[in-house]
Amino acid sequence: MFLGLDTSCYTTSAALISSEGCLLADERRVLDVPLGRRGLSQSEALFQHIRNLPDILTSLGKEHDLRRLQAIGVSAAPRNVEGSYMPVFLGGLNAAAVLSAGLALPVYRVSHQEGHLAAAIFSSDFNEDDEAFIMCHFSGGTSEVCLAEKKEPGNYDLTVVAHSGDLHAGQFVDRIGVSLGFSFPAGKEVEKAAASFKGGAPLLKTHMTKDGVFSFSGPETALQRLIEGGLPAPAAARALEETVARTLRKALSYAIERTGVDTLVLAGGVMSNQYIASYIKKKLSRQRVFFADPHFASDNAVGVACLALAKHTHGPAPKM
Repeated sequence: MFLGLDTSCYTTSAALISSEGCLLADERRVLDVPLGRRGLSQSEALFQHIRNLPDILTSLGKEHDLRRLQAIGVSAAPRNVEGSYMPVFLGGLNAAAVLSAGLALPVYRVSHQEGHLAAAIFSSDFNEDDEAFIMCHFSGGTSEVCLAEKKEPGNYDLTVVAHSGDLHAGQFVDRIGVSLGFSFPAGKEVEKAAASFKGGAPLLKTHMTKDGVFSFSGPETALQRLIEGGLPAPAAARALEETVARTLRKALSYAIERTGVDTLVLAGGVMSNQYIASYIKKKLSRQRVFFADPHFASDNAVGVACLALAKHTHGPAPKM
């Protein structure tokens, strides 16, 4: 078996994958955020990870013999670029170090973003034989559209083609959701509210530069003013979805034009929204579009476990 650990800003996750690539276990604990707040500090989130990990690993150990583990994968940073760092990932790194020492196992460090990509590939019909494709990662901590080039199993070079210049898509969703009285993170409640809306929602302006930089801060300010003026929650939620969907379409179209690549893999929590997914599939019907299954779009450790399997089986040994 191969263990994956991910301690993101708002979910403690662990997963087990068999050597055949079958999912054996998927444990998650969403961190507690007081109602009305728009997030946690890094120290608050790390404390909750440290508290959650023993329970999660104990639960895994009751169902599976962890002495059968071959290797451990762990999210070590938000992105696989120099200087990318968040203290929350120390929770998973420390747990991986303890297990590695106790069971004499190799540890493969990956990025949270790579884990999202691997989870999207795992849960979709995407064919990994494609050597290059466009990867979109829209979440609370990242809003990027990248050219992904496969180097070896479990290893992709990701080159940013388009990105947000201010708020991330998930931040936009959560800020509006909290203003509407929803709990944080607010994605599911926003989608539920929007599904009840009938009629035309306010059309917010979207902006993208010739260099591939888009923005969510302007639409957020405009929508907050409409909410303060009495815009009902269902209408606000639908306006939010449409704004993200239209911005995403512009970013993907820009990336397709710049790279000449028309195979798309979409990952991250925002991509679990079915209205946005349907919009993109309709507007980009000429492209090959693959979405992560909604359950595997939100933060999880399944992709991290898949990367540990791929790297252990096909790649060089990790540096200890």
